[in-house]
Amino acid sequence: MTTNIRPARPTDTPAILRLIRGLAEYERLLHEVTTTETELREALFGAVPRVHAFLAEVDQHPIGLALFYYTFNSFKCRPNIFLEDLFVDPAHRATGIGLALMQHLARLAVTEDCARIEWRVLNWNQPSIDFYHRLGAQPIQLWHTLLLSGEALASLAEGNSDG
Repeated sequence: MTTNIRPARPTDTPAILRLIRGLAEYERLLHEVTTTETELREALFGAVPRVHAFLAEVDQHPIGLALFYYTFNSFKCRPNIFLEDLFVDPAHRATGIGLALMQHLARLAVTEDCARIEWRVLNWNQPSIDFYHRLGAQPIQLWHTLLLSGEALASLAEGNSDG
């Protein structure tokens, strides 16, 4: 089995959405996936791409995904990569594909002089946590991840600050 890692192309949009849905199902969050192929294609390949993707292929069939975007480290005045999604089809797990995707992303980060790669992992996902620790990743102890969405976001946008 030969694995190829490559940048995603517009024709990959259906496969990318399939992999995103696979991740959401694994994370028990499939009910939250509302994106369409059209929206995803625009986000990835529109006039102003908002996100980027690498695909892992076996026999030209996409079986793994690293979906990421750039953030900025103001203290170092350098970009960061935020890994939004890392997913490998269940039939291809434990074969080195997740590692190959992470290595590809790390090479990009080093080439582009990024300060770091960051991501989130669900606290119950011990297999992934163990995998990330084996790579040398460390949990961020000093920071909380916060979320502002839905009615609270709309309320703040309207000038309210009471949540």
